[in-house]
Amino acid sequence: MVKIQFLGTGNAFCPPNRMHSLVLIDDEILIDVPPTVIPQLRNAGISPSKISTILITHWHGDHTFGLPFLLLDRKYLSDRSGNSNLTIYCYKGGRNRLQNLCNQAYPNTLESLKWLEYNEDNEGNANSWEFSRFEVCHDPATEPHGYLLRNSEGFTIAHCGDSGPCENIEKLAKNTNIMIIEMGIPDSVNSPYHYSPSRLTKLANKNPNTKFIATHNYANSFGSEPESETQFVLEKLPSNVVQAEDGDCYEF
Repeated sequence: MVKIQFLGTGNAFCPPNRMHSLVLIDDEILIDVPPTVIPQLRNAGISPSKISTILITHWHGDHTFGLPFLLLDRKYLSDRSGNSNLTIYCYKGGRNRLQNLCNQAYPNTLESLKWLEYNEDNEGNANSWEFSRFEVCHDPATEPHGYLLRNSEGFTIAHCGDSGPCENIEKLAKNTNIMIIEMGIPDSVNSPYHYSPSRLTKLANKNPNTKFIATHNYANSFGSEPESETQFVLEKLPSNVVQAEDGDCYEF
């Protein structure tokens, strides 16, 4: 069985009833660490000490700024004995970036954690999953990547990070069981770095056998009416696209 939990489904602006986008696989593999990671884990009843693997997609703050809080919780609350190992997979140079972030947040506190390991390889293993990193189309300064995960039974998940349409996503969409994809902007916003409803509709219609789960959503959560002109309602998308809500859990 594969378990995918959406602890948050919003973009950087956190639309009503959506926290920052955050995906948890099989209760242990966390994709990114947004600023709200601790309350998101608590809302799901998951201790930070249970996280064994973190996959970092890119350097934007809504995907990384929660790391100091996660490590602080593990050090002083949920794993005081330091028995729960944690590996953080990130792009090259990420070790220094993330350590600098922790040093700024809590100087002289998070420098040497014996159970913490950084890994900058493009491939790795986590529990029953093998994964590899692939380039995507987002702000180049953030060194954006997605992750392709495959378990021992051949089930595949492609997490696209934050990205607009690109060749790697087009290729992976043809042969992936589940594609977790961002939909960070409405069609009225012109940016090459995000999927919009029409772009995601085009991709889904080209790949009808693939299940797409849209997150990093710019729109209000289901049932939330717009309260101002800066808020948006959910779009109608093809039947093979699910717009995830905070707290959604899927088992395959």
